[in-house]
Amino acid sequence: MNVSGKTKVLGIFGFPVEHTLSPLMHNAAFKTLGLDMCYLPFKVSPDDLPDAVNAIKALNILGVNVTVPHKEKVIPLLDEVDREALFIGAVNTIVNQDGKLKGYNTDGRGFIKSLSEARISISRKNVLIVGTGGASRAISYYMSEKASGLFLYDINTKKAGRLIKDLKKLRRDVSFFDLKSEKFDEMDIIINATPLGLKKEDPLPFDINQLGAGHVVCDLIYRRTTLLDKASKKGCRTLSGLGMLLWQGVFAFELWTGMKPPVEVMRKAIALRI
Repeated sequence: MNVSGKTKVLGIFGFPVEHTLSPLMHNAAFKTLGLDMCYLPFKVSPDDLPDAVNAIKALNILGVNVTVPHKEKVIPLLDEVDREALFIGAVNTIVNQDGKLKGYNTDGRGFIKSLSEARISISRKNVLIVGTGGASRAISYYMSEKASGLFLYDINTKKAGRLIKDLKKLRRDVSFFDLKSEKFDEMDIIINATPLGLKKEDPLPFDINQLGAGHVVCDLIYRRTTLLDKASKKGCRTLSGLGMLLWQGVFAFELWTGMKPPVEVMRKAIALRI
């Protein structure tokens, strides 16, 4: 990488950020297209987030991705927020437009694209999303448009209730699903949107004994998880979050550069590290 005074800088704000694969795929794309850009990880503590956001302008950084725990808290620090990101309540991409910072969320679009790429249709399907955090809000925004029925569960019932209330502004058929008393019989697609599975010692997010060969099981964690391995043994079709990671990055790249990135180059860059 030949960095000069003309090199445009992009990056990612997170805490922690050491595990991120985003620099691999974006820098590979820049190299392939011959763009004088570089993408760096920035470890930003919650207390330092306001200063880090101001630094985007001060250092003329072209844009950044935003990951946990900053996706929600960054919103009031921006000059403008895309309508979709406002509804979701989380921003994962910031674009510096001549000194004005605009926030977007590409997570939901990234997940839907990964489903499409895997030829998994949500049309006329009942979808259960376990977990109602930022990632769940992003994907449920799109799921609410096409799924036959959308069901949500969270151990924090008030949190789940808030998301259900918001989604009902888009459609009526959104319900709370009680994992303790309800069965998966009528569910077609089950999505783990919790962090359970990031560590090998984590418990499973739900009882896999309810799974059968007709279920599709997705995990937003981009590495192969115990949940997906056990679901496969039950005959389920499974999908990890790797495709979501790729496509949210593709859409962010387009926002920053106005160009179509080399998707297969980006895919290979992150696949080599999984």
